[in-house]
This record gives sequence, structure tokens and C-alpha cells, in this order.
Amino acid sequence: MKIAVLPGDGIGTEIVAEAIKVLKVLDLPFEMETALVGGAAYEAHGHPLPESTLKLAQASDAVLFGAVGDWKYDTLDRPLRPEQAILGLRKNMGLFANFRPAICYPQLVDASSLKPELVAGLDILIIRELTGDIYFGQPRGRRVATDGHFPGAEEAFDTMRYSRPEIERIAHVAFQAAMKRDKRVTSVDKANVLETFQFWKDIVTEIGLQYPEVTLDHMYVDNAAMQLVRAPKRFDVVVTGNMFGDILSDAAAMLTGSIGMLPSASLNSKNQGLYEPSHGSAPDIAGKGIANPLATILSAAMMLRFSLNQAAAADRIEAAVSKVLDSGLRTTDIWSEGTTRVGTTAMGDAVVAALAK
Repeated sequence: MKIAVLPGDGIGTEIVAEAIKVLKVLDLPFEMETALVGGAAYEAHGHPLPESTLKLAQASDAVLFGAVGDWKYDTLDRPLRPEQAILGLRKNMGLFANFRPAICYPQLVDASSLKPELVAGLDILIIRELTGDIYFGQPRGRRVATDGHFPGAEEAFDTMRYSRPEIERIAHVAFQAAMKRDKRVTSVDKANVLETFQFWKDIVTEIGLQYPEVTLDHMYVDNAAMQLVRAPKRFDVVVTGNMFGDILSDAAAMLTGSIGMLPSASLNSKNQGLYEPSHGSAPDIAGKGIANPLATILSAAMMLRFSLNQAAAADRIEAAVSKVLDSGLRTTDIWSEGTTRVGTTAMGDAVVAALAK
């Protein structure tokens, strides 16, 4: 089982180190190779996604990814910014389906910004299409400016687009996921304003007819955002486009107490996947040893389940995380009175210890 390890920038190196520590204690036949990505790769190679890193990722069964980005790179031309690395990996690996579960652990109900009765038992799966929409629309252009900045520019634009095959395949993924859950899908769009999303709505409706056991409803994205904070448990599987999914999945993350708890998986048609925490590189806390590694550890569990065919090992990691939370250990982002505050390394060590029991 070949894993490409891409820690990236900021807290990426710290949290990925803890996930690797957890994977190694499983005593499975992993072959891990580490490479630079993001700002670290730009510093060393002049590009956020060097050819060698891309080739390693493409040749691996799965990619364990940390995070990329730092404020100091904000003045670079857009093609050279660290965030372009993740877009390049998604495009070149064909990673079209992003799974972002938003699960509120019972131990963390009081850490949520919402009332406990609204989030207790929360278990939402947001499925975000990754390779279309405004992030990849062509032409992705600017008027006057050519370097990613706009001094004196009169106009800037990006093009939103989707093709029928792109919508069909993500719709099938959502309905198939729903068949293994509560058999409910909410498709989020903005069909009342955008032709692209009327097209999306029509095609998702067509695909839904192939899954008569699944209840499908449609919701405008502004209403979906409101319902996430009003009545989040009304959702089960949510399927949406690239931009809306980016925004809604982060909003859903905070319902669970902390974005530091939420893993994600991005898969292609061969179940080759990139696994990363839902949060970013957090340069403000990098090097302080306080970042929460649990989202990355849980992303490693998703990697075992979806790409490496090791569901039992994934179950063990998830159970170990729950045991650690039961014990009252908390990183700063999920700490509350009556619990024990620990750092990044100590939290990883606790998961390792729970696995050994």
C-alpha cells in the first residue's frame, strides 16, 4: 500500500506527523514517501506542485495531505501560490468527489456554537464536486491584469461551468452514499439565478429517478446555509457544486465544535484518493504545538477505508479517537472547563495508546 505523504505548510507538518505515528502502530504493510508541496515546494523548487511531487501522488494508492498556504505568499502571481497545489492535484488525479462528514461526537456537544439539542447526534455527509464550477471554468481570465493583481484594471471575471458527465457522476456518488445511510439527498443549487445550476438541478433530478428508494429534495444555497444553523439534523447527504460545497462544508464543520475535528476525502473513479483535514495551514499557530491532529488522524482512517481496503483498521482508529475524547483530553480548539488541555504531540500519543489497548 503506497502512500504519498505531502505535509505542506504551517501546521501541516505537525499534524501529518501524528497521523503517520498512528498509521505505523497498525503494523500494516505501508510504503510511505514524503514530498514537498505548497509554499515549501515553492521555496525549494520555484513551484507549489513540482513535477516530482505530482508523479509521486499519481503513482500512489493514496495521498495523505496536510495543508498549504501562508500569508507571506499572497503577493505571488496566482499560478505560483501554494493553494494552486491542491487544485493541481485534484485536476491531474481526476479527484472529482469530495466527502466531508460533519459528525458531532457526543463528547463535544457542548463545544458546538449551537445549542446541544440542535447538534446532538448530528451526522451530515457533504459531497462536493471538485473538478468543475467557477474554480476551473474557462476562460478563467482577467482584463488588463495578467499577474494575479489588478492595479488600474477595469474588469475581472471567472466563468462558472459544468458538463453533463461531471454532474451525473457526482450525483451517482451522492445517491449511492445515501443508499448506505438514511436514503435522503439534498441537492444544493442556485437555480433561481444561475443557468449553470438550473442545469445541475435538472440532471440531479434525472439521476434521482434511478434511485427510487432515495428521497431527493432541492434547496437554494442561501437557504441551505440558514438551515445548517437553524435545523442541521434535517440534512443527511448533501450534494453540491465546487464553490457552494467549499463554503457549506466549512460552515457545517463549526456545528461539530471545531473544524479541527473534521476529516475529508477526495476520490477519483479508481478510488485513488487524497485525504486531508478540512482546516487550513493556520500559520498563526504553526510551530506552537497546539494544533488539533484529530482531523488528520481521522482522514487517515478514511484513507484506510476508501482507498486501501482496510475498513477494520479504520474502525480501530475511529474507536481510539472516541476513547481519547472519553478520557477528557482536548486540544485548545475543543477545550472546555473540566477537561484536560493537551498539545498536538500528546494528542497523537493518546490515540496511539488507545490503539494499543
